[in-house]
Order: sequence, then C-alpha cells, then structure tokens
Amino acid sequence: MKHLDKEEQDLMESVERGEWVPVKDQAQEAKKLESTAKATFAKNSRMNIRIAKKDLNALKIKAMEEGIPYQTLVSSIIHKYLTGKLVDRETLRKG
Repeated sequence: MKHLDKEEQDLMESVERGEWVPVKDQAQEAKKLESTAKATFAKNSRMNIRIAKKDLNALKIKAMEEGIPYQTLVSSIIHKYLTGKLVDRETLRKG
C-alpha cells in the first residue's frame, strides 16, 4: 500500500470504524447532489475588481497549472473563503 497523507489516513480510519453507511437510493441522492452543486456554482452575477498586474499574472499562472480559467479560480477561492474551506498551506504543514 502506498503512503497515505493525513487526510487519507483519517478517511481510512473512519471507514474502518464503520462510520460510513451506504446511501439508500443512490440515484436520487446523486440527483440531489448534482442539483446542489449546480446551484452552488451557478455564475449568475458579475463583479469587476481592480488587481495589481503582478497578482493577476500570478493568478493566471496558477490557473494554468490547475488547468482552469483564471476567473474560475478566483470564483473558487472566494467560495472556499466564504464557506470556511480556504486553508493556509502553512497551517496544513503544522497540523
């Protein structure tokens, strides 16, 4: 077995403790989750911002590394920040 990172190890231990149960109606659950995801990522508003050229260039490079448009990356960063899921890499290393 390959080396597991902390998140993978935590997940494996959770499964081994029996904390995961099958979904009763997988098709219905999949539709519900798909609908939620579409609503979450619906881009129905426009926002214009001013940003330093060097930051915009760095943002575009990061987006290219991720294989996504830079506007999508910005939207994802904002969404993660607002939902408390944006995590500092330094914090992860220390944890």
